Amino acid sequence: MVTDPIADFLTRIRNAQMANHRIVEIPASNLKKRMTEILYDKGYILKYKFEDDSKQGVIKIALKYDPTTKEPAIKSLERVSRPGLRQYASPAEFSRVKNGLGVSIISTSKGVMTDKEAKLQNVGGEVLCYIY
Repeated sequence: MVTDPIADFLTRIRNAQMANHRIVEIPASNLKKRMTEILYDKGYILKYKFEDDSKQGVIKIALKYDPTTKEPAIKSLERVSRPGLRQYASPAEFSRVKNGLGVSIISTSKGVMTDKEAKLQNVGGEVLCYIY
């Protein structure tokens, strides 16, 4: 049983990249599906596919690597808010990830979105993770 599904999501991606896997399978949830869509929209992964099985479903993510150096597109995945210490921020308090090169994923009252989208909509929320 996993007590922190978001940390499990990030760790599975991190471990798959360290082992140079092309595809990683992750148990699905609506939050993880939205996080996967954000990773795809920002160009950190090649493709993704949601598959429904008898229980909760699976997310299959095709990881992205640099064709010449074989370096993964995602350099860092960092969990910010965790079950023991939740981190909330207002739009004015959002910190820039790697001087604007990275993305932070925020869970707001209007759904899960990037820090830039939350700033445009002027909503705060729980800072889930930083991706660079």
